[in-house]
Amino acid sequence: MVQPPVTDAPIHKEKEGWTSFVRDWSADQQSFKQVPWGKAMMWVFLLSDTFIFGIFLVSYMTVRNSTEVAWPNTSQVFSLEIGGEIFPLLLIAIMTFILISSSGTMAIAVKCGYARDRRKTTFLILLTALFGASFVGMQVFEWTKLIHEGVRPWGNPFGAPQFGSTFFMITGFHGFHVSVGVAFLLIVARKVWRGDYDNERRGFFTSRKGNYESVEIMGLYWHFVDLVWVFIFAFFYLW
Repeated sequence: MVQPPVTDAPIHKEKEGWTSFVRDWSADQQSFKQVPWGKAMMWVFLLSDTFIFGIFLVSYMTVRNSTEVAWPNTSQVFSLEIGGEIFPLLLIAIMTFILISSSGTMAIAVKCGYARDRRKTTFLILLTALFGASFVGMQVFEWTKLIHEGVRPWGNPFGAPQFGSTFFMITGFHGFHVSVGVAFLLIVARKVWRGDYDNERRGFFTSRKGNYESVEIMGLYWHFVDLVWVFIFAFFYLW
């Protein structure tokens, strides 16, 4: 009985499929024609930053689960005494509320920016920056309080010595991101108020005439910073 010839057509089709996929996604004019380069680069940066924060949080959970010394009770460590009453996590709750509220003002600022409402956009960006600065100020107060109580990167009087190192590393890295974000928010607010995006004035954080995409790019960064804090709040303070 004569056997039918073996054909490799399916393999060829599979190779052609992958080749076509790679060709489409490696061609800038095909895949990213409508995506501003600034927004694409911001997404790349945020992706890399996600890995860094993820490593920090995984390291924290690993250290906490592996230490043989009792982990400090965060409700007591981060409590405030007001009028003789102890309020657990009060400052952290206020910080979280402020940062989440800043995401709302930033989202509205982006909407007003694309509507070319310079006055409202500037006001909302400045309000977002004020929220961010308030958050950093409260974080400085928190650091000062814990340092005064004896918390150090190499030890603390509340329990496991790794608590200090993980606390300063994670909150410090996030606080640095918020501080940088506040600085850039002020820069963008100034450019919006001067009408740089309407007049296409050359300089830092420029964009096409009449396009407020820089406000949206700044919004992407700010929403990322807020989202990261939600994870820090859940894993570090509530766990």
